[in-house]
Amino acid sequence: MPFSRIEPGPNNQFMPIEAQLILDSYQHFLGKSCIQLTSSMNIAQMLYEAPFAVVAHDTRADPIFAYANRMAQNAFEMTWAEITSIPSRQSAEPVLQEERQSLLQRVQQFGFIDDYSGIRISKTGQRFGSAMQRYGI
Repeated sequence: MPFSRIEPGPNNQFMPIEAQLILDSYQHFLGKSCIQLTSSMNIAQMLYEAPFAVVAHDTRADPIFAYANRMAQNAFEMTWAEITSIPSRQSAEPVLQEERQSLLQRVQQFGFIDDYSGIRISKTGQRFGSAMQRYGI
């Protein structure tokens, strides 16, 4: 199922189908939940407003971000429309592209990786460190 690329929000219940796909993928590959339902928010809203970055990209040869929660949008200094229209490779510095490609090959082979960390770049060229996990969908 392709992601709709519509920004999650109250008018679309925070895109529950897409959020559930991300959460199910996490559960499948890691054997644990990404978030726990602990408030009156629905699970899709909790994912979108989580206090950690969540990004997912499609499965094209040159993957494009298909989902970025608010924390990820803030970190990358991009709006939903901006981040979901760029290849995910543009979030890594050019000198790190080869390393990033190697990581993506491991994701393709195993479905996920759980040892990712690195420097990402934002829209304004700001560098920020991350210790994110990348998961296949």
